[in-house]
Amino acid sequence: MIQFFDAGNDKIYALGLTQPLQDQDIPKLSWLFGNATLIKSEKLEGTFVGPRKEMITPWSTNAVEITQNMGVAGIERIEEFDKVDLSNTAFDPMLQAAYKGLDQQVYSIDVKPEPVLYIEDIAAYNQKEGLALNQEEIDYLNGVSEQLGRKLTDGEVFGFSQVNSEHCRHKIFNGVFIIDGQEMPTSLFKLIRKTSEAHPGRLVSAYKDNVAFVEGPRVEQFAQKTQDKADWFETKDFDSVISLKAETHNFPTTVEPFNGAATGAGGEIRDRMAGGKGSMPLENDRNWEANMPERKWLYQTPMDILIKASNGASDFGNKFGQPLIAGSVLTFEHQEADKKYGFDKVIMLAGGVGYGKKKDALKESPAAGDKIVVMGGDNYRIGMGGSAVSSVDTGEFSSGIELNAIQRSNPEMQKRVYNAVRAMAEMDENPIVSIHDHGAGGHLNCLSELVEETGGTIDVKKLPVGDPTLSDKEIIGNESQERMGLVMKQKDIELMERVAKRERAPFYVVGETTGDQHFKFENKVSGENPIDWNLSHMFGSSPKTILEDKTVANKFTDLAYNNNKIEDYLKAVLQLEAVACKDWLTNKVDRCVTGRVAKQQTAGPIQLPLNNVGVMALDYRGIKGIATSIGHAPVSALVDPVAGSQLSIAEALT
Repeated sequence: MIQFFDAGNDKIYALGLTQPLQDQDIPKLSWLFGNATLIKSEKLEGTFVGPRKEMITPWSTNAVEITQNMGVAGIERIEEFDKVDLSNTAFDPMLQAAYKGLDQQVYSIDVKPEPVLYIEDIAAYNQKEGLALNQEEIDYLNGVSEQLGRKLTDGEVFGFSQVNSEHCRHKIFNGVFIIDGQEMPTSLFKLIRKTSEAHPGRLVSAYKDNVAFVEGPRVEQFAQKTQDKADWFETKDFDSVISLKAETHNFPTTVEPFNGAATGAGGEIRDRMAGGKGSMPLENDRNWEANMPERKWLYQTPMDILIKASNGASDFGNKFGQPLIAGSVLTFEHQEADKKYGFDKVIMLAGGVGYGKKKDALKESPAAGDKIVVMGGDNYRIGMGGSAVSSVDTGEFSSGIELNAIQRSNPEMQKRVYNAVRAMAEMDENPIVSIHDHGAGGHLNCLSELVEETGGTIDVKKLPVGDPTLSDKEIIGNESQERMGLVMKQKDIELMERVAKRERAPFYVVGETTGDQHFKFENKVSGENPIDWNLSHMFGSSPKTILEDKTVANKFTDLAYNNNKIEDYLKAVLQLEAVACKDWLTNKVDRCVTGRVAKQQTAGPIQLPLNNVGVMALDYRGIKGIATSIGHAPVSALVDPVAGSQLSIAEALT
């Protein structure tokens, strides 16, 4: 059943209930919703904009958990709806929908998932779904179909397209270049690797993991003695490795700047988290563009992208609890000699620094019978085909396909998963065998790479589903930025599950490694497996990309300056986002949101001494452990450094 609360200003909260609300709970909910009024009616008239019914929002997940902590039982979903006039209201169709009235069916879905499809014409399916397969790859898949003696499933064709996309396999960077009829002696990727091969220096791991590591100093770890329950904090020294990670998210930021940039920032954090066996992240008057008319923008204007992308990137960092230390958003267009130059996609970059233990910098090799684990949120129809769609020109496919390929931001859930991974990494013996992030290609890419050395079987029905309309292909192929895949020994599963529960990170054992080099997503209910083939069919023999081009001589007008326009030139330079005042960016980013931070940059000395123990760790896990101890000092040792008086926990945290 659905119960509505009116919060005023045309805002409605819709509660999905498994049982009627108790009388004593109504005042609690009214207070929680800002003195909202319970509505007796089961149906509301008017036009409303709110979340799509098939996609539970991260906000709802947190709101329901708050009600549970308040002792209110029976609430399974809470969403916000705004009463609007659609004629002058814009909303995000990727995440929201317009509703003609709100009734008891607002969360009801009467659509059955599509069954596993066997693809008769791979070339036509490639075009229809926007899989970006070239003719050589289509021929290759037709050959695999002949080898198997059956038609390939939609999951297999879709999975191959994601795993072997430019995004995941760098087909262009690893391809053969023929320039002016002459084959180049090396690929672009080999050129990139050349420096590290010639000067390996202190490199520990590079070009084979989610992130690269270099040797770091011997450092002190400040962590709980045990990870699955509240305990004293203690210090231990360990040899460290340092990661410097950059993440591009160009296509998603072009199409949906806020979530595109947010998930780009989140992906940069996530990649460092999945390194080794688990590590820790740490205007309109631009006269130089006046020589060409503004073109019709496919999705967002450059101004929209600049504002929304910076909002998304800072929002993720603030909510996750980690400062974003570097990044950029760049658009460019220029016309000269009847030729236009520019970026087809926005260039979005997020950067950060991380660290880990040197002994955990390299992943272990899974053995047959190890357990495959997924931690994080439910599966939704988001991030579908993102690795393939992002590998072609923006606008090449329909807007529906491109919007469907964008992920949504859920930093709070990613933080929960990170806390659990960090707990394992802080143990003397890290029980994680291998770890991989759920980036482009979702479970398909993540879990296949986890078991690439052994093979594995995953039970589709054990994967968490938030949208009951998802087909098996969509369940295994959607991308969710907050999820992580792990391989662990059976003996360590119980400990990991306790830690995940403590950190409120959803935890699922979904399969096991096999040792037979076969890769299967099985559906024991329907009997139709969305993927059932050897790893070699997915990874082994896909065609080499060959690119041919010729040198084109471009002549540009020589630069010329007028001494009388120096002031105009100066104003133009100061308008550039890279040069102008950064207050609008830096003032909205919290740069001291994680542990043991002494002060913000350029903010003067801000710290809280704790009886000579050090600086308080104010991240989520630090606050959790504070109830027992801080370092080796009991709670009673918290002292105001100025007045000398004892501090309560609440006072210390403020």
